[in-house]
Amino acid sequence: MNFQQLRIVQEAVRCNFNLTEVANALFTSQSGVSKHIKDLEDELGVELFVRRGKRFLGLTEPGKELIKIVKRLLLDANNIRQLAAQFSHSDQGQLCIATTHTQARYALPPIVGRFKAAFPKVHLVLRQGDPAEIAALLLSGEADIGIATETLADVAELATFPFYNWCHAVIVPETHPLAATAPLTLEAIAEYPIITYHEGFTGRTRIDAAFAQAGLVPDIVISALDADVIKTYVELGLGIGIIAAMAYHPSRDTGLRLLDSAHLFQNNTAWIAVHRGHYLRNFAVQFIELCNPALNEPIIRGVASLPGSSQPLAYTEVFEDGAGI
Repeated sequence: MNFQQLRIVQEAVRCNFNLTEVANALFTSQSGVSKHIKDLEDELGVELFVRRGKRFLGLTEPGKELIKIVKRLLLDANNIRQLAAQFSHSDQGQLCIATTHTQARYALPPIVGRFKAAFPKVHLVLRQGDPAEIAALLLSGEADIGIATETLADVAELATFPFYNWCHAVIVPETHPLAATAPLTLEAIAEYPIITYHEGFTGRTRIDAAFAQAGLVPDIVISALDADVIKTYVELGLGIGIIAAMAYHPSRDTGLRLLDSAHLFQNNTAWIAVHRGHYLRNFAVQFIELCNPALNEPIIRGVASLPGSSQPLAYTEVFEDGAGI
C-alpha cells in the first residue's frame, strides 16, 4: 500500500469514477491508474469499486468505508508537510483563498493589502467561484480558506467563522422615479424590471424570500454573478438593481443612486471556512484574524482541529460566549 494508490482512490471519487480524468489530475496514465487500483485491491483482498466491464460506477461497501480513512490519511500527510514548512520557512509559502467575485472585489482588498505588508514572501492565490465550488476546493485541499455567504456553513466537514454582516440595497439611475420614493417599499420595487444576482449567489435567497413573504412576484429580467455586471445593465436603463450595499461606491458609480433598503431585506453573514482537521500555517491563521479581529489563534485552531461529525460546525455554535461579528 502506498500514498499514490490512496490518492488515486480519493481522486476517483472526486472525478466521478472517470479514470481518464483521474490520470490527468495526477499526471499519470490511465493504465497506471488501473494497475494501482488492482494492486491495492489484491493486497486488501476486497474489491473497492463497482464495475461494469471496464467502467467504474461507484464504490463497494468496503470502498465506502475505506474512502473515509483515505481522506484522513491524506489530510494528515499534508498536515505533516505544512507543519514542517511552518518551522522551516515560517514566513514563506502559498496561501490559497477561494472566494466569490463580490468578496474578492469589495471585501478583501484592504485585508489582502495588510496581509501582504505583513507577509511579503507568501504567495497569495485568489480563486474565484460559486459557493459550491469554493466548498469543493476546501474539501479537496486545493484551497486553504474559503469565503462566501452561502453553502459553507452547511457543509459538515467545514468549520466556519463569521466574517461580517451585510445587507442588500436597491440601485437606480439618478433620474429614476424610485429615487424620490420614501420610504421605499417592496411593492414599489416590484413595479419595475429587476436586475439582481443569480440563484445561489450573494444572498439571492433572502431577496426571493422577502418578495414571497410580501405576496409579490418580482419581474427579474436579468440575473448575474456579480454586482459589476448588475450595475452595468442598470446604467443602460434595463431595470433597477438589487446588489450588496458594499458594492456601491458614489465616486465610481456616478449616475447611479443607492436607495436605503435595509428595512426590506434580512441581513446576511459572510463566512470564513476551513477544512476541519487541516493544519493551518501561522500566516493562514493571521489572515483569518485580519478578516475578523474578534477571533484569535486559540479559537481558530481549536475549531479547525475538531474531528468531523454529521453536523456543520460554526464558531458561534462551539464558543457560545465568544465575541463574533
